[in-house]
Amino acid sequence: MLTEPQILDTLKTVKYPGFSRDIVSFGLVKGISIDGGKVGVRIAITTADANIPEALRQSVAAALKAIPGVTLADVHVESNAPLQAVSQAGGLPQNEIPGVKHVIAVASGKGGVGKSTIAANLAVALQLQGQRVGLCDCDIYGPSVALMFGSKERPTGTDDGQIIPIEAHGVKLMSMGFLLEDTAPAILRGPMVTRYTQQFLRSVAWGELDYLILDLPPGTGDIQLTIVQTVALSGAVIVTTPQEVALIDARKAATMFEKVNVPVLGIVENMSYFLCPSDGKRYDIFGSSGGQKEAERLKVPLLAQVPIEIPIRESGDTGRPIVSRDLQAISSQQIIEASKIILRNTKGA
Repeated sequence: MLTEPQILDTLKTVKYPGFSRDIVSFGLVKGISIDGGKVGVRIAITTADANIPEALRQSVAAALKAIPGVTLADVHVESNAPLQAVSQAGGLPQNEIPGVKHVIAVASGKGGVGKSTIAANLAVALQLQGQRVGLCDCDIYGPSVALMFGSKERPTGTDDGQIIPIEAHGVKLMSMGFLLEDTAPAILRGPMVTRYTQQFLRSVAWGELDYLILDLPPGTGDIQLTIVQTVALSGAVIVTTPQEVALIDARKAATMFEKVNVPVLGIVENMSYFLCPSDGKRYDIFGSSGGQKEAERLKVPLLAQVPIEIPIRESGDTGRPIVSRDLQAISSQQIIEASKIILRNTKGA
């Protein structure tokens, strides 16, 4: 007798055209039905390539027909145009940032999960693929982008009052860390935080960008609400660790974006595991599969499973993101793969 887990395992062998990842880990499988020997599979994709839906349908059908007992494979592929900037229905007016094609928020419900590390490396990964990229550090109280990109420059201004962003590793940057000394705290009340956030987004001369990555602070407070209500976001990336205590807060962040009609582009499971350098043995320090299960629950892709690696920590501390330092590192490969998924889901690339 055919079972859904059996069908799902088979679908894990089907790669998305042009990618090394399978359609299950991409979160593309939206439904499975079994009626005797007849198996139905529903797949939803976002692409501008008219050839991909049929190619994918044929690959899935062929894989299903190879299963003993399958007499008919009914594969339905739903194809949508790439995501564009969306607006919040019935909310505050949302505006595009001049010159910026896509604004992507990188968020987490809980602090300490490595969100800024992911945001920084994701920005570099997109830049390495020929995209014009900016990174705005929206964590006013705990900025870290300046350190992670190894810059102590001070921003300058234009004659018309625009702030000229810092540039490092091919990415345009803005952060409160460029405006404060290392030991100086940002002591600001809510309204001032909102004002600084808006200035970073709209008073910075970003120029022409394909992607502006927003590194949000943890939680769902003033800064997050200001951004989702007033900026047209192309989507959000949720960063979590595998453990349940982090996933609880990650769900809150995902729910916030859903309520304001901002699509969640996927989940990044950071600190996924540790490979011992001496013997290569894997240790699931914070548990396992938490990010995968959450991605399946939200029906979104698991963008990456980034391990705990000494080089990724060293890279952040020395101001050179791991993706620009070592393309062979597992963490680099995972983040680059995540950037490819984001490119595909926002541009049909």
